[in-house]
Amino acid sequence: MADPKTPQVKREEELEKKLGQISAHGSKDSFQAAAQKLGIPFSDLASAPIDTGALGLVSEEEARAGNFAIILKTGVALTVATTDPAKIDGLESIKSLKTRGFTIHIIMTSPAGLAHAWQRYINLKRVDTFEVGSIDIKEADLAELQSKIGSIKDLQQQVASVSVTKMLEILLAGALKIGASDIHFEPTHENARLRYRMDGVLEDVTTIESASYEKVVNRIKVLSHLKLNIQRAPQDGRFTIREGGIDIEVRVSILPSEFGETIVMRLLDPRSIKGKLEDLGMRPDFLDMMKEQLAKPTGAILTTGPTGSGKTTTLYAFVNFLNSSEEKIITIEDPIEYHITGISQTQVDPAKGYTFADGLRSIVRQDPDIILVGEIRDNETAEIALNAALTGHLVLSTIHTNDAAGTIPRLIDLKVQPQIIAPAIRMAMAQRLLRKLCENCRAKKPLAAGRLAKIKTDLEPLRGKFPPKAGQPLADKVPTLTENMEIFEPVGCEKCNTTGYKGRIGVYEAFHVTPEMEKLIMSNPSMADVTELAVKQGMITMRQDAYLKLLAGVTSFDEIERILG
Repeated sequence: MADPKTPQVKREEELEKKLGQISAHGSKDSFQAAAQKLGIPFSDLASAPIDTGALGLVSEEEARAGNFAIILKTGVALTVATTDPAKIDGLESIKSLKTRGFTIHIIMTSPAGLAHAWQRYINLKRVDTFEVGSIDIKEADLAELQSKIGSIKDLQQQVASVSVTKMLEILLAGALKIGASDIHFEPTHENARLRYRMDGVLEDVTTIESASYEKVVNRIKVLSHLKLNIQRAPQDGRFTIREGGIDIEVRVSILPSEFGETIVMRLLDPRSIKGKLEDLGMRPDFLDMMKEQLAKPTGAILTTGPTGSGKTTTLYAFVNFLNSSEEKIITIEDPIEYHITGISQTQVDPAKGYTFADGLRSIVRQDPDIILVGEIRDNETAEIALNAALTGHLVLSTIHTNDAAGTIPRLIDLKVQPQIIAPAIRMAMAQRLLRKLCENCRAKKPLAAGRLAKIKTDLEPLRGKFPPKAGQPLADKVPTLTENMEIFEPVGCEKCNTTGYKGRIGVYEAFHVTPEMEKLIMSNPSMADVTELAVKQGMITMRQDAYLKLLAGVTSFDEIERILG
């Protein structure tokens, strides 16, 4: 087909093109001369590679308004091309980058060079669209990022220096390296606050600019198979990442708030679960009692405590202790938090009519030896679980009460008959998790008189008592309490992220149901009545257990007060 353009039109277009080239060349020469006069490098950017990750640190609108483009990022060093170096330091977007820890290296370019760089924003938008639609967090990338992170301070520097497209990977790598159990994103009117939960306590990490946070939210939603267009309703999802050959499940909860969507990501790292009873921090006498009770083939063992007190970890330790080729173990959980080889694990699904009660009915027909019920929440579940304990099964479960003695009144509140409770339960226990002092920086300090009095009040009754099945009096384990004694307190160092604590340990109390306790249960007792008899029969309370660990240098007085009140 013939070209419709006339020879005259073609000549005019060619002339305009040549005039444009001459103009651009002249412009390039003048800016190159200005760069030489100022003593800074010059590039026309025609053949220079443009780092889209660096380019995307500011929006196209900001770059055009400020007459600059970020063309390269090396660590925290940014190379900024501009036609007006004198104005760069005064730009708000550049000031913001410096606040985040970046250093700025300026080079001169021509208007044509900037136009060439700005064209790459089109490619950047295409990359963003692709990454939102298809995201893969690579194990090798996580490992590389973790090698750069040793503390919260290192993480803050990494977050400040990465592009938005890498931010989520950095945050996940940092959480896994530092040992955080949860990542919290909390948007405010200015930015988004980022916190990690470490050893049960939330710690501030950094803030994320609102525009960047929106992109992080979208990446999390896509990973979790959630809907991008829903922003005013709660959503729950999950995804799995692989790190060190281990599958780590990430549970995601999104909730609308005043300034945007609040996100909590829970990291279920199977390596964080203490698989052995010996790793939980139980006293030797308590550990012996637990092993004795777990060795019995029937009855119910219930552990109690608030959310986050380590009940699930304890149940898994029980199951690992009992797991063998001779035993059939079935669990019903909501949800399954960690997978254990050699046992059958099922998950409730109320939306499909599969509740704890329904699951328990089915499990009993599977001829198990040991049944783990994630939580007793209602009368139906309680009655089926306790009846299973009466008909030849070992039942392990949790129930929400504040202490071991509260188990009995709580079951009665659920309308379970005392005639079922008394013979079905073999042991009720309660627990809390205390932060352990960092052994690298803890320091001895004098014990205040008021604190000494509190400790004496709780520990003196233990002198002369014999723990169940132990060969020596507990009095040998209670140190002499004197007015000038010292205890360890937190200090803070790089190894514990300046908190003074590293890791957690359990404190426990438990009583097993004796004939005398059975008679008391039949009388519909109060919690105070159960506590009184349990202590009389030798129960060491959680506070007493905590004070023993305090005197052993494991935890601090302030931590005991924070957790136990």
